Amino acid sequence: MANEQHPRTAIEIGLAAAIVAIDADTPLILVAGQGGGFGLPSGPFDAPEHRTFEIGLRRFVAEQTALEVGYVEQLYTFGDRGRHAQASDTAPHVVSVGYLALTRASAANAIKVPRARFEPWYKFFPWEDWRDGRPKILDAAILPALNAWAKSAKPAAGAEFAPRERIRLSFGTEGAPWDEERVLERYELLYSAGLTAEAQRDGRESALSRGKVEPLGEPMQFDHRRILATAISRLRAKLKYRPVVFELMPEEFTLTELQRTVEAIAGRHLHKQNFRRLVEGTELVEPTGEVSTHTGGRPAAMYRFRREVLKERPAPGLRFGGR
Repeated sequence: MANEQHPRTAIEIGLAAAIVAIDADTPLILVAGQGGGFGLPSGPFDAPEHRTFEIGLRRFVAEQTALEVGYVEQLYTFGDRGRHAQASDTAPHVVSVGYLALTRASAANAIKVPRARFEPWYKFFPWEDWRDGRPKILDAAILPALNAWAKSAKPAAGAEFAPRERIRLSFGTEGAPWDEERVLERYELLYSAGLTAEAQRDGRESALSRGKVEPLGEPMQFDHRRILATAISRLRAKLKYRPVVFELMPEEFTLTELQRTVEAIAGRHLHKQNFRRLVEGTELVEPTGEVSTHTGGRPAAMYRFRREVLKERPAPGLRFGGR
């Protein structure tokens, strides 16, 4: 029961959508104007009005961006205290339900709503794009700051790993491999170390003790960059066991275009011949009989997604390996 020392706090359920598209080898995320700064399309769940979370989410997206999304899946429920709440706050505590949605570039380019636009997702996570080699920001800013923090940081209550081990596993130091799926772990570590603008905004001690910090990627409102990190992690993982990449592709495409889309999402290059053998071996695509002459070189065969594969086996994804 609530008492005078600990009055019961009202709970509000918020819905937020990380909507992804690919355009010219660039992974994009849809942001919607909600005051200052970048924010995902979002709003409060109204049970009598919306009936289900997904109905409410689709309505917010349509109202704020005029986009009718297709593929949607629930990501995670974010209910941590202390992210942007203060002990003296009397406003309801927001529990955010994050969603991942995918759309094609043709839909992305059609958005004409003021203050709704697609932005490159590496604008928010510049350390995640390895397609041009190891990102300079890692050795110039991130790792020196994290290593300095780890010298005095204590493991959080219930934490599985000490700070230095978290750095090793998340950022692939001291012989550990870089795992492209650990996007959320990397962001959470930067937040814990007080190296993100969100940690400064939320009044985290690790951030306030630093004073002013140089921004590491563009910040987002509320917990939206955390939700986006979760969405990128989920999408990178799902590429390997579900054919979700074809939700982002046009109806017909070349194998080069397919590879560049996978590389854009994964944030790293894949061996061309190995990728083609993988695609052909999984029987995910079939030739259309047409060719594309817009390749800058020799004409390339056009393909389409072979949807029958969904009925043939339970995990029809692209299980590409390491570097």
